[in-house]
Amino acid sequence: MLVVMNSRTTDCEINEVEKQLKDFGLGVQRSHGKNRFILRISGDCGLETTTVVKTIPYVEKVIFPSYPFEMVSRDYQEEKTVFKVGEVEIGAEKAVIMAGPCAVEGRESYLRAAEAVKEAGAHILRGGAYKPRSSPYAFQGLEEEGLKIMAEARSMTGLPIITEVLDQYSVEIVADYADILQVGTRNMQNFKLLRELGQVGKPVLIKRGMSATIEEWLMAAEYLLSEGNDKVILCERGIRTFETYTRNTLDISAVPIAKELSHLPVFVDPSHGTGLWKCVHPMSMAAIAAGADGLLVEVHPSPKEALCDGPQSLLPDKFALMLNSLKKVAEIIGRTL
Repeated sequence: MLVVMNSRTTDCEINEVEKQLKDFGLGVQRSHGKNRFILRISGDCGLETTTVVKTIPYVEKVIFPSYPFEMVSRDYQEEKTVFKVGEVEIGAEKAVIMAGPCAVEGRESYLRAAEAVKEAGAHILRGGAYKPRSSPYAFQGLEEEGLKIMAEARSMTGLPIITEVLDQYSVEIVADYADILQVGTRNMQNFKLLRELGQVGKPVLIKRGMSATIEEWLMAAEYLLSEGNDKVILCERGIRTFETYTRNTLDISAVPIAKELSHLPVFVDPSHGTGLWKCVHPMSMAAIAAGADGLLVEVHPSPKEALCDGPQSLLPDKFALMLNSLKKVAEIIGRTL
């Protein structure tokens, strides 16, 4: 149940309402939008309790959310979520580009890639220090050494960094280095990890599971918000279907649907979504046209030598050309890049 109060309600009045609700034995969690205050109520919200709550002064209305993902939904917060990572604003008018190699393979190659994506116009640096691989014999990442290299690249370029966290045991060390923590497709329903990340005071990007419905994806984000982290980014990265030509089937329709259902920023990963570098450019344009708030793109200075995901990585010059095209698409729909 959501208890809505006008934004002109004072802190003293909100505290008074909150106390009365707690006196009923209810749990209370606050949210503050531009035009209203919302209290999320947990506990026995039966008809009798609801009737009493409606009579409390300062209470404008009581809402029973239409969806199981209460805090992620537009019922909970009408205004879209916007927050800053360093100087980069996520979820605002400007679409944000996160770019870099799939994995941090070494200091020299990563710094070269970081410099190239910065020059092309990227806003945030991506890279994997811990790599979840299907084969136990594949490159698993440089771990903390990779994090140190990413931190050096941040100092060199001034760009914030995003990297994946694999489990609840590595949350602390990754959070020490990264500006944004990424939840990969295989971990979308790792609920223990999500609860841990919900208590970290840093933004989290959560990728849609490879076989997850949109509702399951939003419910995973609900775990993060329910633990107190409201700086969450949704990322569509393709789902597994019967199609075998592309690595995954990139669900562009998930962008407008997620934005209608949720107030959270929505990004798209066209690299993992297709697995083919030739498809990254057109699918990036489609994503921005569909309303995506940003992209997560793999760029490598020498894709043929990449230790993972070379076939889906753009060369720096092709990445720069793509950004020029994206600026035109963004302008058409009233956004900037």
